[in-house]
Amino acid sequence: MSFYDVLEPGSKIDSYRIDSQVARSGMATIYRATDLRDNRTVALKIPHPDMEADPILFDRFKREAAIGERLHHPNVMRVFGGEDRSRIYMVMEWCQGRLLRRILDESRNVDEGRLPQERAIRIAAGVLQALDYIHSNGVVHRDLKPENIMVDDNDNIKLIDFGIAGDSASRRLTYANFTATLGTPDYISPEQVKGKRGDGRTDIYSLGVILYEMLSGKLPFSGPTPLAAMNDRLLNHPVPPRVADPSISPQLQEIIYRALERDPQNRYAHASDFLRDLQNPAQVGVEDRPEIRDWQKRKAHLPRKILYYTGLALIPVVILLLMVLIARSR
Repeated sequence: MSFYDVLEPGSKIDSYRIDSQVARSGMATIYRATDLRDNRTVALKIPHPDMEADPILFDRFKREAAIGERLHHPNVMRVFGGEDRSRIYMVMEWCQGRLLRRILDESRNVDEGRLPQERAIRIAAGVLQALDYIHSNGVVHRDLKPENIMVDDNDNIKLIDFGIAGDSASRRLTYANFTATLGTPDYISPEQVKGKRGDGRTDIYSLGVILYEMLSGKLPFSGPTPLAAMNDRLLNHPVPPRVADPSISPQLQEIIYRALERDPQNRYAHASDFLRDLQNPAQVGVEDRPEIRDWQKRKAHLPRKILYYTGLALIPVVILLLMVLIARSR
């Protein structure tokens, strides 16, 4: 059995004992493990051989580790470094709780996917505290979604998975630079769809989508395909939150609209601004928005401009696939 086969409980890697396999993706396997030096529970993220053989994917893995090692905030999963290792792997904080995605899925059986407003606001506030911290340290997550938010029993959150994060401390042209436009179709920002790198406001948009989903049980933008879902946010306005759930206050609806502004210049400039309004909704002025009046006017066609932007967004995918095929053919 090679190092990259599924490791059995009891296996050892340096000073860590494998306890169980937690998750497995196309690029790495995550294990729960025990640090035998102090009996601390940690998570090990071990890259697959295909990743180590591909310099671009491997650079992405190392970049994720480097970003994680310099972030230290209670709402951000820690990545531990500073030790010699026999092989390349990541040692991460073991986070208690459940993914927000699982919480939302379970709520569909109770309240059509909606979370109580107080809880949704509490979770969003924790995410904003994490975003305010990482943005102030030059990091943009770029793939914010319920699958990357861990929530414990007290609704404290941990932001996880910085695999495609942008880091102003590194200017090298790496995989993360090529894939700056990529995210998850349901949560991707309009500027990412257009092939732009984006900044902290990209994460603010994604959290606006998540907050809308937590409160209404639905996504603000959708379509029969991922491409259609991406284009929908460039063409149409979402169903107003108060139409989806009349118990949402006009002020809370306004906050969501400010986070979901199509033009990032009109969006919240900083996570702290978003957090301030979320914690003080009575002080939020409500605008007379065309998004509320005209949301039923739907555009279903794909103008040339949209196809152009979509083509730009897909270029990194094509480049990555070509590089993987070349690496495998050697």
